[in-house]
Amino acid sequence: MTDFISRKNKNTLSVVVLIPCYNEETTVFQVVSDFRKYLPDAVVYVYDNNSTDNTVRRALDAGAIVRRESMPGKGNVVRRMFADIDADFYILVDGDATYDASAAPEMLALASSNGLDMVNGARVSTATTAYRPGHVLGNKIFTLLVRSVFGKRISDILSGYRVFSRRFVKSFPALSSGFETETEFSIHALDLRMPIGEIRTRYFERPTGSQSKLNTWKDGFRIMALIFNLIKLERPLVFFSTVAVVLLCLSLMAGMPVIIGWLHTGLVPRLPTALLATGFIILSALSFTCGLILDVVYLARTEAKRLAYLAQPSPTSYDATCSLAAVELVASN
Repeated sequence: MTDFISRKNKNTLSVVVLIPCYNEETTVFQVVSDFRKYLPDAVVYVYDNNSTDNTVRRALDAGAIVRRESMPGKGNVVRRMFADIDADFYILVDGDATYDASAAPEMLALASSNGLDMVNGARVSTATTAYRPGHVLGNKIFTLLVRSVFGKRISDILSGYRVFSRRFVKSFPALSSGFETETEFSIHALDLRMPIGEIRTRYFERPTGSQSKLNTWKDGFRIMALIFNLIKLERPLVFFSTVAVVLLCLSLMAGMPVIIGWLHTGLVPRLPTALLATGFIILSALSFTCGLILDVVYLARTEAKRLAYLAQPSPTSYDATCSLAAVELVASN
């Protein structure tokens, strides 16, 4: 059974704020209160992910609706939230008080006025303790990799602060289980060529007593593995052609001395090397063939995802004039 956030009237957008939480008793009250202040007509949901502290009580005290998801990992929580709740626009934010709630009305107005399916909150911070050096480097590497393969429309692919339309949420496959879900958001939007936008938002350091759940190395490797897996799935011809070229180069490196020797003497004294070179070139041909076949499969999958995406109403179909006026009124206050 899903929740549908009913409009006060037919000309008002329904907006929800979704906050996944795990042991955030120090900050969740502030996060919920800030979003209720800047978006008074939005419904705030906190999804607790097996917290062992007073996160649930603090969220309830702040006026949020609290749900629970027992499967650990942010990706599992996001999957549950997107399945449970129906609204016109969704604001997803972490419960650690590092994101600026005052930017939400502007992000929402941009999505509504331009009919965007995703608005990304690109993080800007002057505090040296807000970003760990490993996180900064990892974010730059992952963003560069995704931008080079899928497009250059997002500058911060790991941001946890975003606005989504209903058709983004209801077409999002949500395959990830952990923090790599932010990367999946970005690639889903870029791969389907959705209309998206980005706003630079302040990023604060965690308050005293609040600890990050992100493990630099463990989660970094998981994000990197997800990116390569999505490249393999969403760009199979590029992926397998690259593998084919590498194997072809190895074949030439191993086989050229054998060929040169045969041209000079008419003999093949290095039979094992010749067999190795032959194996590499066969694998290269197989890899390229796999890329061609999987590219056809990718096109069929993309058509199916596109149809699921188009089955939902567009953001511009919600009485845009009156809805935008309501959103801009909130943004101006």
